[in-house]
Amino acid sequence: MNETGKRNPSFGIDKSGLKTTGRVQYNLGEAELYEEAVRRGEARLTAHGALMAETGQHTGRSAKDKFVLRDANTEPHVWWDNNKPISAEHFDTLLSDFLAHAADKDLFVQDLVGGADESQKLPTRVVTEYAWHSLFIRNLLIRPQAGELTGFVPKMTIIDLPSFRADPARHGCRTETVIAVDLTRMIVLIGGTSYAGEMKKSVFTALNYLLPAKGVMPMHCSANEGPNGDAAVFFGLSGTGKTTLSADPSRTLIGDDEHGWGPDGIFNFEGGCYAKTIRLSAEAEPEIFATTQRFGTVLENVILDENRVPDFDDGRLTENTRCAYPLHFIPNASATGRANHPKNIIMLTADAFGVMPPIAKLTPAQAMYHFLSGYTAKVAGTEKGVTEPEATFSTCFGAPFMPRHPSEYGNLLRQLIADHGVDCWLVNTGWTGGAYGTGKRMPIKATRALLAAALDGSLKNAEFRTDANFGFSVPIEVAGVDAAILDPRSTWADKQAYDAQALKLVGMFIDNFGKFEAHVDASVRGAAPQAQTAAE
Repeated sequence: MNETGKRNPSFGIDKSGLKTTGRVQYNLGEAELYEEAVRRGEARLTAHGALMAETGQHTGRSAKDKFVLRDANTEPHVWWDNNKPISAEHFDTLLSDFLAHAADKDLFVQDLVGGADESQKLPTRVVTEYAWHSLFIRNLLIRPQAGELTGFVPKMTIIDLPSFRADPARHGCRTETVIAVDLTRMIVLIGGTSYAGEMKKSVFTALNYLLPAKGVMPMHCSANEGPNGDAAVFFGLSGTGKTTLSADPSRTLIGDDEHGWGPDGIFNFEGGCYAKTIRLSAEAEPEIFATTQRFGTVLENVILDENRVPDFDDGRLTENTRCAYPLHFIPNASATGRANHPKNIIMLTADAFGVMPPIAKLTPAQAMYHFLSGYTAKVAGTEKGVTEPEATFSTCFGAPFMPRHPSEYGNLLRQLIADHGVDCWLVNTGWTGGAYGTGKRMPIKATRALLAAALDGSLKNAEFRTDANFGFSVPIEVAGVDAAILDPRSTWADKQAYDAQALKLVGMFIDNFGKFEAHVDASVRGAAPQAQTAAE
C-alpha cells in the first residue's frame, strides 16, 4: 500500500484487515487536512479561517441505527433493554463488506487516545474516508506526542466510511445507516452517515463499558476547577448547557462532555470540545465564539453568508450546528485534563414543562434518584427527527452511550459522593413562566449567578424551602437573582395550570422510575416525588 505519515511501522492498518489501492495518510496535521478536505470538495474555508463541512441528511446522531455485538463476553454485562444487539455472523459480514468497500479508497488515519489518566487510557485508531473527519477526531480526542506515534499500538479501531450503505437483510441492521460496536475486539464500524459525532460517542461507549469493571465511574459531563482546586462536575444531555456553563473564565476547564472519576480524581476522556453553535454570540459565550474564528476549528452545518462569515442564527440545515476544536483553544483550559475529586456535582436539566426551579439542593439519595431518572428535554436537532424540545428520561444523563445497567453507574456514583462528601445540585436551564411555547428559556445570567453561589459554597448558607412536588431544597433568596424566579409557580400567570403541569411531571417521574425500583434501596425509593403532595 501507498502509506505516508508518522506511524508505528510494524502496526499499519493491515493489522485490522484493511488494504487499499488508494493512499493511506497517517496522522496528518491541521494544514494538511485542510488542504485535502478543500481539494476533495468535502469542506470550505470560512472568512475567519475555520473549516466548514455539511453532513447531509444526518445532522445528528442516528441512535436507532446503533448496535452492539452480542457474544459470550458481552451477554452478561450489557444492558440489552437499552442496547440493540447484532449477531456475530452479521457483524463479521458487515466487517468483511467494510473492508471490501475501503479497498479502493484514500484513507486518513489518526492514532489518538481516549482518557487523560495514564492508567485508564484507551489508545484508539480512527480510519476515515473523509479528511475533515480526520481533523474532527484529531481535535476531539487526545493527541499523543509525535515521538509516541512510532510505538503506538491501538486497543480500539474505528472505521468510518460515510459512502458505505448497509443492507438490513444482509447485515442485521435497520437501514442503510449503521453504527456497529464490537466491545470484545474493540472494533467500531460507522457507515451511511457523515455526522462526525458518531466517532467520539463510540469512544465514550467503549470507555463506559470498560471502566466500571475497574471501579472507575464514566460520566457524560463537563468539568471545571476553581483556583483552590475545587473541581465541579456538570451532568447533562446535549443542549442542557454542559459546554456553556463549564466554560467559565474564572475557572479552569477540564473538559466539556465526557470524563472519568477514579481513585486519583476526575479526568477528561477527550482533548477537545464539541459545542453547539446555534444562536452563538460573542457577548453570551465569548470563549466558545472565539474558537469559531480560529484556524483548526471544524464547523458543522453552519450557514455562511456571501462573504463566508458564519451566521449562527440561521438553523435552516439543522438546529444542531456545531464547532469542534482542541481544548487549548479555550484560554483557561487544563493542560493535563485532570483534576481533584469534585466538591460539587451539578445535574443539568432543560425542563420543557417549566415546573422545575432554577436550582435545588439534593440529598445523596435524591442525587441518585435524579441521576438514574435523567430527566431533561431533547433539544431540536440533537437526534434525527426531533424538531422541537420534548420531555424525555435518559438515565445517567446519557442512556444512548451506556452499555451497562444504570444501577452499576448509579451505585458507583453514590459511593463516590459518600466517600468524598460531595454537594449535589439540580439546575434547570429549561423554561420558566410556562411550558415550552408559553414560557421563556431560563435567563443564563440567573443560572450563572446561582452556579457561582453553589460553587463558592455561599449557597449552602441560604434559607431553603422544601419543594412541594419533588421534596428537594430550593433557596428562597440569592444575591443578584430575582427572587420570583426561584419559585416556578409564581412565574406562571395561571397558577392552576402550573399545578396541573407539576402533577403531570411528577407522574412521569414515578412511572419512569418503576424499572429501577428493584435495583435501589429504600432511601432512594423514598427520594421520589409524591403525587399526593403535588395534587394537594
